[in-house]
Amino acid sequence: MHIAMRNVRGAALGAVLGILGAAAVAAALTYFFYCPCSRLPGGWLLGSEVTEPVADWSFANEVPLCQIQVQSWLPHSVNLNCMSSRGQLFLSCASCDGKTWSTAALANPDARIRVNDSVYLVTLTRVEDPEVLDEAWNARAAKLGRQATRPRQEGWWSFRVESR
Repeated sequence: MHIAMRNVRGAALGAVLGILGAAAVAAALTYFFYCPCSRLPGGWLLGSEVTEPVADWSFANEVPLCQIQVQSWLPHSVNLNCMSSRGQLFLSCASCDGKTWSTAALANPDARIRVNDSVYLVTLTRVEDPEVLDEAWNARAAKLGRQATRPRQEGWWSFRVESR
């Protein structure tokens, strides 16, 4: 009887662990394919892939945030401020140095960006020219409906986004 009870307990524990394991796998897959969610990063960006190069990114000013996917040890995606100026697209990042996505973008500039339900293949280039940084800073302020402040926020970076 004692052995039979132990087998029942073992089977019940195995069933519970199996259910918990399946739930953990489902949560991980949801996270990987359906995030970034708010400040929680995600993995692979889903959406209709657009293969034609984009010459005018001004439509990005119509969305609150863009989602960028870079290649780290796994695909890594986050929500970011995106803004267009004169048809060029910029991504902004406060306290950007050392963040996972920016570090990966510097190491491998090939990325994917989702605007609404469309995903575009892009190349990211960190902007260091003060005049271009001012242009991106002003475009950010205009998109957010704010007055651009001077000087720019310390540690604020911008990346130019170009179709590849």
